Amino acid sequence: MTVIKINAITVPAGSGDELAHRFAARAGAVDHADGFEGFELLKPTDDRDQWLVITRWRDEDAFQAWVSSPSFADGHRSAVDRAGGEAPKPVSTHSEVWSYETAGGSQPA
Repeated sequence: MTVIKINAITVPAGSGDELAHRFAARAGAVDHADGFEGFELLKPTDDRDQWLVITRWRDEDAFQAWVSSPSFADGHRSAVDRAGGEAPKPVSTHSEVWSYETAGGSQPA
């Protein structure tokens, strides 16, 4: 059964574009992980300060294998840091991961 992981990232006003830029810079980094089914970065359209990173996985084991992998660690380092420079400061002030599975829904006709 598909497992959905949502990383709720608190981003101060004015920092969202930088968060989106950092995600775009590593687009596709998780695409070939075993059990990976999809990714979305959701930007708030109201006055909320939480951005949502939604990933879908075949099962919990696939997600945990990715989190434990060198690819995960490398993907969460900045390009500057990977090149041996000083890493930029984090954009977010808080982050937490929520875990869900589909309990119902519908598909468009």
